[in-house]
Amino acid sequence: MSNEKNVLELRNIIKNYRQGKQNLEVLSGVNLEIAPRDVIALVGQSGSGKSTLLQIAGLLDKQTAGKVIINGENVGKVSDDVRTSLRRDYIGFVYQYHNLLGDFSALENVMLPMLIAKKDKKEAYDRAIMLLEKMHLSHRINHRPAEMSGGEQQRVAIARALANSPKLLLADEPTGNLDPNTAEEVFSSLLDIIKETGLAALIATHNMDLASRMNKQYKLKDGVLININEPILSKITKNFY
Repeated sequence: MSNEKNVLELRNIIKNYRQGKQNLEVLSGVNLEIAPRDVIALVGQSGSGKSTLLQIAGLLDKQTAGKVIINGENVGKVSDDVRTSLRRDYIGFVYQYHNLLGDFSALENVMLPMLIAKKDKKEAYDRAIMLLEKMHLSHRINHRPAEMSGGEQQRVAIARALANSPKLLLADEPTGNLDPNTAEEVFSSLLDIIKETGLAALIATHNMDLASRMNKQYKLKDGVLININEPILSKITKNFY
């Protein structure tokens, strides 16, 4: 049995928003554990709270109640400086829109997070080259975003998210802005690098074909997180015994 700590644990996460005089509960006691090498699909209708859950998991937003546990430590109430350090060193983010810096090349976009983290420039250069090669972009390292296709831009964004060797990757509709063929190419590259590095990933997607290729699938509905696999597993267990 593995003694590895979970990369992330969400315990009884509740998130409320004020909407006029009403209190709107978006997340209603969400529980989730993510271990190293887990690749988890997060599905649900638009407005179901997927982005809110990812923002809380990534320490970009604070829960109303509950615990966020990273590498065994409750970080729900740490200072903003500690949250910033954790995001920089422990978590990688990929969004539907790549948000690359238009005046910088692909290489510079990937190097930048490492330079901000005060990594050695040669080390940052070598790692950026390696990541871009793994994302099949060695021929694009000196191109700026405007000179690349949408799929190429998103692959640069994935390389950038992995620049500081995170333990957890959070992706919010990473292929949602791409045509089906390009989405398949980008997602396959993402899965390959996740498997190779052994990191954990929580990926929100509307694409059920892509979701089915991840090793766990969860659905957000009415603020509750449902393990889609559980009915199947329960049925298999019942038949087995």
